[in-house]
Amino acid sequence: MKDIIIKNKLKLARIEKNLTQEQLAELVGVTRQTIGLIEKGKYNPTLKLCLKIAKVLDKGLDDLFWIGGEK
Repeated sequence: MKDIIIKNKLKLARIEKNLTQEQLAELVGVTRQTIGLIEKGKYNPTLKLCLKIAKVLDKGLDDLFWIGGEK
């Protein structure tokens, strides 16, 4: 089975909220490195983490994350 690639606009949304990677990581309970990897598309976050991030950034899931090739 082919791996699903999750694309995102996390960095843009984080900057709009004037948050650093470290600040966002602390708010959602992960490391700064995890946020960096998600932003670069090198880590597919769990649904639970996606929901936490969306809530902190005041965005809908589909505003932040989508499957590569669908948008």
